Amino acid sequence: MSDRSKYSQRGVSATKDEVHEAIKNLDKGLFPSAFCKVLPDYVAGDPQFCNIMHADTAGTKTSLAYMYWKETGDLSVWEGVAQDAMVMNLDDMACVGCVDQIILSSTIGRNKNLIPGDVIKTIIQYTQQFVEDMAEWGIRIYLAGGETADVGDIVRTIDVGYTTFGRLPRKDVLVNNIQDGDVIVGLASFGQASYETFYNGGMGSNGLTSARHDTLAKKYAAAYPDSYDPNTPAELIYTGSKSLTEKMDVEGQELTVGQLVLSPTRTYLPVLKKILDQGKEGINGIIHCSGGGQTKVSKFIENCRVIKDDLFDLPPLFELIQKESQTDWKEMYQVFNMGHRMELYCCPERAEEIIEASKSFNIDAKIVGRVEAMKGKQVRIESPYGTFEYE
Repeated sequence: MSDRSKYSQRGVSATKDEVHEAIKNLDKGLFPSAFCKVLPDYVAGDPQFCNIMHADTAGTKTSLAYMYWKETGDLSVWEGVAQDAMVMNLDDMACVGCVDQIILSSTIGRNKNLIPGDVIKTIIQYTQQFVEDMAEWGIRIYLAGGETADVGDIVRTIDVGYTTFGRLPRKDVLVNNIQDGDVIVGLASFGQASYETFYNGGMGSNGLTSARHDTLAKKYAAAYPDSYDPNTPAELIYTGSKSLTEKMDVEGQELTVGQLVLSPTRTYLPVLKKILDQGKEGINGIIHCSGGGQTKVSKFIENCRVIKDDLFDLPPLFELIQKESQTDWKEMYQVFNMGHRMELYCCPERAEEIIEASKSFNIDAKIVGRVEAMKGKQVRIESPYGTFEYE
């Protein structure tokens, strides 16, 4: 069975081809090549402004959080889940230049028989804490309440999602115009940023279905039947060798496998705000390497080849996942961010300034590749594990 069919039979997709097919005829907004859909200013009707609205969830990361919480009693894992869902919205919006004055609302669906009030309280309280933390970096986020529903008939454990809204001048919108001669600056997804309290494995909120089933041992299938879809073939359920509480030494810190995989999705908002406050001139694109991993940019290019030939050394988390799963390396780069989750496409003259801004927050950054002209479009990964091309 191929790795691609394994991923598909688990009910997930790295490319979301069916979703893109479903929405291909919908209006793409004011700037079709922008990372997020940008709408006219329907709120105030000002032709000089625009509106951006975004919705996303923590995905199946909540299933892993549920298991880890049940194993350890550690409620703080739910703080990471809240951050996962917020950041998947906020950092997407940051890719079009919306890094301040954002309204945030939550939608939480839970199975009340499995998820008690303490979990909900932890998620909601951390949402407030995250907002306060971002305010220290000049990023104003306003809470608009939300909905918490008891929907055990349709949610096996818990689903955590947020919706965000921003309004900004059209002149400040960053529209992707990735072009020949651009260099690619990657911002690391792993390590410990100055605004983080512990080492971040770099997982983000994509690829969790594959990561948990390919890494964790079969014993979890019987222990936590609510953590997976019963329609999934039994031979694809928890096929790894690891325990959630097995300890690993990662850059001098002792972490469990569960803590490493559940590392909260890092936000790059403070970094991007600092960069964009210096102007967007010379920045021709910002890509959040979420669904689609290192191939995400393929949705935003025309008549060019994106060549990534100097990526970060593979972080321990992704090394662990590949070793346990034996997933083909080409698929690994399409499912996981593999070391950097945010990338900026810019003229060479701005690259060093961007790198310095990132490193000022203790987030490693470097030029990971370049762009060249071609007919059509292609993403090429040149890695120690082979050269892979994606159309």
